[in-house]
Amino acid sequence: MLIKRSFPCFACRPTLSAAGNQRKLKLMASEKQRSLLLESASRFPIPPGVRFSYGTAGFRSDGLILGSTVFRAGVLAALRSIKTGHAIGLMITASHNPIFDNGVKIADPDGGMMTQKWEPFADALANAPDPQHLLDLVVQFAEEENIPLCGTQSAEVLLGRDTRPSGESLLETAKQGINAIIGAVAVDMGILTTPQLHWIVRSRNKGTKASEFDYYAQLSKSFGCLIDLIPENIVKSEADPKVLVDGANGVGGEKLEELKKMLKGLDIEVRNSGKKGGVLNDGVGADYVQKEKVAPSSFGSNEMGLRCASLDGDADRLVYFHVLSASDNSIDLIDGDKILSLFAVFIKEQLSILNRNENDDVFNSLPARLGIVQTAYANGASTDYLKQMGLEVVFTPTGVKHLHKKAAEYDIGIYFEANGHGTIIFSEEFLSLLYARSDELSISMAGSERHKAAVRLLAVSQLINQAVGDALSGLLLVEAVLSYMGWSIGRWSQLYADLPSRQLKVKVADRNAVVTANAETEVVQPVGLQKLIDTETAKYPRGRCFIRPSGTEDIVRVYAEASTQEAADRLANSVMQLVYQFLDFTNSHV
Repeated sequence: MLIKRSFPCFACRPTLSAAGNQRKLKLMASEKQRSLLLESASRFPIPPGVRFSYGTAGFRSDGLILGSTVFRAGVLAALRSIKTGHAIGLMITASHNPIFDNGVKIADPDGGMMTQKWEPFADALANAPDPQHLLDLVVQFAEEENIPLCGTQSAEVLLGRDTRPSGESLLETAKQGINAIIGAVAVDMGILTTPQLHWIVRSRNKGTKASEFDYYAQLSKSFGCLIDLIPENIVKSEADPKVLVDGANGVGGEKLEELKKMLKGLDIEVRNSGKKGGVLNDGVGADYVQKEKVAPSSFGSNEMGLRCASLDGDADRLVYFHVLSASDNSIDLIDGDKILSLFAVFIKEQLSILNRNENDDVFNSLPARLGIVQTAYANGASTDYLKQMGLEVVFTPTGVKHLHKKAAEYDIGIYFEANGHGTIIFSEEFLSLLYARSDELSISMAGSERHKAAVRLLAVSQLINQAVGDALSGLLLVEAVLSYMGWSIGRWSQLYADLPSRQLKVKVADRNAVVTANAETEVVQPVGLQKLIDTETAKYPRGRCFIRPSGTEDIVRVYAEASTQEAADRLANSVMQLVYQFLDFTNSHV
């Protein structure tokens, strides 16, 4: 320490070897980093009695107590950028949560969610009791991950926020966290939907155009391509030319107003945009519509039978519906399962056309492994329908991070949760082959159905947001496919009839006592519980039931399906009683 203080500039000390000089310079820079991080963190003390956990949704809580968490998320994002050598995203949002909540999550270089390997460090960082503990964690983690903390490597973090009142101040807090790491630069992208930020991060790191305008331009161009390729014999009069969209009084409605200015061939009317009053996610939004199965605010008798859609607060979820009754605002809900099924029908047909054998065919088929990825919460009728189409259907544990990872194993992977979050992923290898095939067909078979099928698939890969579920791009793809099919919303709804279902929550002393396997469909512990669940399930026609522990609170979730609602209710309640018998419980359910 004495030598360091005597020679603040090691370049001026000729007796040091080059290697020794470099080590001293790094040590000196490390001291500067330590001081900066300690000083910055001291401005954002952690709230007492609160513990934060990083999950699929990132960190979420009341916006008033998130300051320290968002600051530390800024530090986390900067470290992630240094580690990967690429731009990282940081989004301030709480999605479908109430307006007083807020949250923060990190987007990795590919535009997807932050790698799960870093989640334990994120939790430890958010819950470090004081600046010194925080510094110790950062230094230790940096050493383990070989992350230089001396400013020799730059970092770039792209920030976005939704329209919540607490968003602006929390974004400024995130900037301070980023700036607390030497060499890190925060780039404020402004108010965005969550999927827009993910798209921008992915595009920036791919070296392609990556502004909000570029997002709109790519979506509108690819949508226009699909509309231009609608077969001439399709009867378009069956479908209403207008789609009514509930914007959840959030950022999605505002951005859809901008996007629709660049669209041709689609009439969009945005309601609940947030510009005329109305509270974010209060009686509006995809989460409300999907769970309550009623029309959102500002939709009623005048919309009976019309094609309607609902976004969630940050526009990463999408559901469709049409109003059935003006008296109680009941609806026919078209959830993520049916959106997935619509996309699967279309993709399968285009692949079939592309690989159609013809007498004078000089091209080999273009093999593509198409995979459908669901969770156990997908309605059994949707799974049956997809399997009857001859499609490969696989299951993962609940959570988008699991679905996305599995879908990426296919040439084309389609995943959706019933809540309306999902997307389509095209492998880079398959896209390369598809571009080459499209070029070949444009020379020898331009305008043929096979050529059009190739172009349609390429347009879908540009329209859909491959980084994450995106309600705006999903909306446009739904509209394009419905137009291609010539289907009304009623015809789409009739693809299959959902099985009645029931979900219950059982309060328990320790949720970790339940261990599951096979994508959370089978109970491994407590031993013997699964056999009894199977016995109960076998009593009901088309019965299906599983339980899984919550990821955030001491409850066990029960899901049951059967041929009637009464049977589904009875099955769910029977299994709930079994959970009570096997676990230490509080003798109540919510």
